[in-house]
Amino acid sequence: MTKSEKVTFVINTLNELYPEIPIPLDHKDPYTLLIAVLLSAQCTDVRVNQITPLLFAKADNPYDMVKMSVEEIKEIIRPCGLSPMKSKGIHGLSEILIEKHNGQVPQSFEALEALPAVGHKTASVVMSQAFGVPAFPVDTHIHRLMYRWGLTNGKNVQQTEKDAKRIFPEECWNELHLQIIWYGREYSPARGWNLEKDIITRTIGRKSVINEIKK
Repeated sequence: MTKSEKVTFVINTLNELYPEIPIPLDHKDPYTLLIAVLLSAQCTDVRVNQITPLLFAKADNPYDMVKMSVEEIKEIIRPCGLSPMKSKGIHGLSEILIEKHNGQVPQSFEALEALPAVGHKTASVVMSQAFGVPAFPVDTHIHRLMYRWGLTNGKNVQQTEKDAKRIFPEECWNELHLQIIWYGREYSPARGWNLEKDIITRTIGRKSVINEIKK
C-alpha cells in the first residue's frame, strides 16, 4: 500500500467503526471542558469524569472557582494526581479569564497557551471540541498508533502531530483524533494487545512492530 492508500484505509475503517464519536470528557461548555482536559494530564478520563461533578457542583465557572482556595480545589481533585500544580493552574487561569477575557474561554491557541497549566495539547482539545477549529491533539494513544501504523517516526508527540496534520485532510482532524483515541483503547492498547483484533495495524502496520508482537 502507498502512504495515501494507508491514510484512506485508516479513515474509512475508523468511520465504519465510529460513525458517532463520543467526547471522552464530560463537560457542558468551554470552561468545564478546559478544566476537565487540564485534569486529564497523567490521569484517565474515567477518573476525571468521576471527579469533575464534585468540583463543578461547587464551581462550574471562573467566578465561583476563584471564590474557592487553591487548597480547597486541591482536596477535591487529589485523585486525579498532580493536584498541587493542577489546583494552582485552575485557580490561576480562572483569575485570568475574569481579568482579561470577561470570564470567557478565549478562542485562540495563543491566548489559551498563555493560561497557567495549559499546554499545546490542552489548547488543541479545547479549540477542536469546544470551538470546532481544526486541530489534532496528540495523546499517548495517537502517538502509539501513528508509530505502529508507520505514519510517523515516533520521536516525540510534536513530530507525531506534524505528521498527522500533513497526511490527514484538515476537514477530518477533529473527528479523526477522537476516533483514533477510541480505537487505541479498544483494539490497539499498550498492554494486552491482540493483533488479530487490531485490523488497522494488522493491515498497514510497521513490519518491525508486527514481527515483534508475533515473536
